[in-house]
Amino acid sequence: MKSAYLESIALIERLHRRFLDVVRAELERLGIQDINNVQGLILFNVGADEYTVGELTQRGYYLGTNVTYNLKKLVEYGYVMQARSAHDRRSVRIRLTEKGIKLRHAIDAAYDRHVEVLAGSGNGPKNLDEINAAMRALERFWTELLVGGTPLGLPRGEKAA
Repeated sequence: MKSAYLESIALIERLHRRFLDVVRAELERLGIQDINNVQGLILFNVGADEYTVGELTQRGYYLGTNVTYNLKKLVEYGYVMQARSAHDRRSVRIRLTEKGIKLRHAIDAAYDRHVEVLAGSGNGPKNLDEINAAMRALERFWTELLVGGTPLGLPRGEKAA
């Protein structure tokens, strides 16, 4: 069981890096050179909504400092606009510009192509729903370790030997 657990952790890490490579390749195919793959993902996840940096961090599981830096670059290159909240002047809300919306649509079309290829090939996973369910279960397990005890899974207050 331990070897399967460790393999799952390594696969998750490698898959994330590989997916970032795929996003980078899609951006290059589109001729986009001013933003990187992580910025492309943030742009995609903002979508048609409007968020604060905190909301985006929570929604996309990005680190706050990285989101701030990447949003600064997205604003600088005209993909995202920022506006102070009308209700809380300390809060800055972000949303996509027309340029950002166009790129988001292009990324979404690339995802559609990926799905078509996966569905049409015999090489893709047979049941993504089962894979997703397993990953959600692992996420819940890790969350419970953090909420219900220490990251080591020990009861609160108990120290590792």
